[in-house]
Amino acid sequence: MKVGVFTVLFADQSLEDTLKYVKSLGCGMVEIGTGNFPGQPHCPVDELLASDTAAAEYKAKIEDAGLEISALSCHGNALHPNESIAQASRDAWRKTLRLAEKLGVPRVVDFSGCPGGPGGGTDPIWVTAPWPDDFQKTLDWQWNEKVIPYWQAEVKEAANHGVNQIAFEMHPNFVVYNPETLLKLRAAAGDAIGANFDPSHLFWQMIDPIAALRALKDCIWHVHAKDTKICPYNAPINGTLDTKPYTDEINRGWIFRTVGYGHDLAWWKEFVSNLRLIGYDLVLSIEHEDSLMSPKEGFEKAVELLLEATIVEPAGEAYWA
Repeated sequence: MKVGVFTVLFADQSLEDTLKYVKSLGCGMVEIGTGNFPGQPHCPVDELLASDTAAAEYKAKIEDAGLEISALSCHGNALHPNESIAQASRDAWRKTLRLAEKLGVPRVVDFSGCPGGPGGGTDPIWVTAPWPDDFQKTLDWQWNEKVIPYWQAEVKEAANHGVNQIAFEMHPNFVVYNPETLLKLRAAAGDAIGANFDPSHLFWQMIDPIAALRALKDCIWHVHAKDTKICPYNAPINGTLDTKPYTDEINRGWIFRTVGYGHDLAWWKEFVSNLRLIGYDLVLSIEHEDSLMSPKEGFEKAVELLLEATIVEPAGEAYWA
């Protein structure tokens, strides 16, 4: 297993400088943003799609730096009820599939999306309760009329471009936000559906990420390394459904932290060990969204901890068995 990074963290640096820097710290893989949120600072998608030579040179640049591409990422909402927003997400997704084929990358990270409701409107509706009855009707309509048909078609489109791992980040505000909803979509749309497993979004839902890993043991395609700290002073009063700005840290029920500042080294060692138990051996891709630290400091602290936690060599023979 390798330590990697989602390179949008270094959007203010060139690709060349970013590759040199992350390699110098011990990273072995990079996750490349290709559109939607949070953009494509290191990947001129249209330019690469227009030229096989440019695409080959781009891939060689990463390999020559001693790194591999773990995934292409285009976090968007292709099911958004505002058609212009939805279309932009779909366009970025389709371009990403084409680029993945050119670069020989078999996995793409995205969000599942979230539609509106059957009555129209321009805002997504994330249903979190079965009552009133209209909510359940909305949820059924979303899945049956929007979510399942769209992703059934896109699984086939992805396969046409050699992408056999569609890695959804289980993220609140989208229809896939926990293991149950991921497995629901996988059952409906096919085995290419899996997880970009980010424990930070599970912590604040009060989900045990390690239990979730084991429940998803056959469909973990990619892993984000990001932490969350539940505030022991605010969460017991107001819970974790928190709409205050992320930068209002002192008043929130939880905040994102860099690896090790929400859960200690022992927890991350257990996380890595369980990844090995379920057969995952690709990457821990650092995503920094810690508003209490600079990107540089947060990233470097995360790398240091993860290099200690990761298991690199194959397991030895169990001579004692």
